[in-house]
Amino acid sequence: MDAPSPLLVQYAALLTPGRALDLACGSGRNALWLREQGWEVTAVDKAETSFGALRADLEAGEFSIEEGAWDLILMSHYLQRDLFEPVKRGLHPGGLAIVIVHLFEPGHETSRFSLSTGELAAYFAGWEVLHYREGPSPRGRAVVEIVARKP
Repeated sequence: MDAPSPLLVQYAALLTPGRALDLACGSGRNALWLREQGWEVTAVDKAETSFGALRADLEAGEFSIEEGAWDLILMSHYLQRDLFEPVKRGLHPGGLAIVIVHLFEPGHETSRFSLSTGELAAYFAGWEVLHYREGPSPRGRAVVEIVARKP
């Protein structure tokens, strides 16, 4: 199994394990790590996974984020702009949103899966931002990261 996101490891430690939602979980590296730490995890992905994630097409609206039900919601290397509001509503006060998305870079093909500079911060305006960074990542492409606590 690949290592979990260092950002997740760092900030999940600030919370008592509770309910976590991993959207577009991919191979499950983050969801599996959270489970090992005692979290009750719901992992969602369009593709069938070997670790029992809920199979649902987020773009088709096949999964609804329960309001006020989550301590932590993670979106790592996945962008679907219309999920930001449901993510924000899905967290209870004090809950954390951790989002890591590709950042648009000049010279790369414009993609609906890349955010512009400052765009992610704007989605979480009014929240307590514990971490925000735009720049290179170990995976190669530039990313934008935010860890925001719901007021």
